Amino acid sequence: AKNPMTQNNTRLGIILMCLTTFVFAMQDGISRHLASEYNVYLVIMIRYWFFAAFVIAISARRPGGLRKIIQTKHLALQIIRGALLALEIIVTVVSFTILGLTETHAIFICYPLIIAALSGPILGERVGWRRWAAIGIGMIGVLIILQPGFGVFSPAAIIPLVGALMFAVYGLLTRYVASSDGSAVSFFYTGTVGMVTMTAIGIWYWEPINPQNWIWMGILCISGVLGHWLLIKTYDHAEASAVQPFAYLQLPFAAALGMLAFGEPLRVNVAIGAVIVVSAGLFTLWRERNAP
Repeated sequence: AKNPMTQNNTRLGIILMCLTTFVFAMQDGISRHLASEYNVYLVIMIRYWFFAAFVIAISARRPGGLRKIIQTKHLALQIIRGALLALEIIVTVVSFTILGLTETHAIFICYPLIIAALSGPILGERVGWRRWAAIGIGMIGVLIILQPGFGVFSPAAIIPLVGALMFAVYGLLTRYVASSDGSAVSFFYTGTVGMVTMTAIGIWYWEPINPQNWIWMGILCISGVLGHWLLIKTYDHAEASAVQPFAYLQLPFAAALGMLAFGEPLRVNVAIGAVIVVSAGLFTLWRERNAP
């Protein structure tokens, strides 16, 4: 029988993961609102300033402090990771303003399948035929969303696909450095390198922000920190494999927000394609968990 303590922790981990996805979906909605009023680089730069301050504060409180946290065996890869995530956020927020939250998320949600497909060549992991089949089915789901053969295919739909690919590579690099760098080290470089990257880009696009939107900016920054804090707590309480399927809840949360707050339509092909992509992603997670 399972240890009831472990079961309770897993249950708490699942609740925390659901909360995390809700917070991140709200953050995406606020990002969409601000990026339609101000330059995307400016919005993400301010968000990263707050995020980096949070990361440095948390890192300084850990045993050994910042001196221990900055020690990494993969400095170049950590810098690439941090910069890549910042650039991926730019791509995705731009996609929110062009395609909306619903369609962006429906396409972006294929990133776990890209990770599964690339984990063989990049990490040397074995990907069996079942997972390859799931990846293929997931990509059919993406094609249903994109409708490339209907004459209405918009080149803008490539944007979230690029974002998903960047996020998948970021995820694989994170997995690769995890063999020798702890999660706290990776978290530190995610925040600080991202902040430096965004400041180098965003500082050239500074513009005055009205007081009402500073409130939204404040909520955006707090939601970013809260989301990451919840995610850390989630992994403190439960194994990643147990809570990972619930990360897909960000799609319905974001879609609901897109429809309610921004009046986005939910096209039938997007709904069907998203269900296929999520099902294929859940299957690959299940195979990873149960593969011999």
